[in-house]
Amino acid sequence: MPDILIEDIMRILPHRYPMLLIDRVVECEGDRVVAIKNVTANEPCFSGHFPGRPIFPGVLQLEAMAQAGGVLMNQSYGEPGRIAYFLAVDKARFRRVIRPGDTMRIEVVFQRARLGMMRLHGTITVDGELACEADIMFGYGDA
Repeated sequence: MPDILIEDIMRILPHRYPMLLIDRVVECEGDRVVAIKNVTANEPCFSGHFPGRPIFPGVLQLEAMAQAGGVLMNQSYGEPGRIAYFLAVDKARFRRVIRPGDTMRIEVVFQRARLGMMRLHGTITVDGELACEADIMFGYGDA
């Protein structure tokens, strides 16, 4: 499958700058998606997190996972005009600090669907090193 570029991601997800947190989808087949986020020094979050020592916030790492999962669900279930709403995060662990210049490789795998909700497992690696992992859950709703 060819990469899903930012123009197509913006057709799938309702998020826009500064909350669009994936730059490109490099794999999206079956129950798995891999997306890329290049973290730059210009990220708005760095003005306060933390001045002089920028660290990409864990909550934004989880949001990037959810957005990658939203692309996966859209491509798998084809729900045009519907939005994936974040419902829960379980077992979140942060293993490595993410800084400007890092490239986040975000991998999300579908686990199960039940009663209109979906559960996925996500990991973020930087240079092959695990930075974050979590189980995330969301449901689809009207935009």
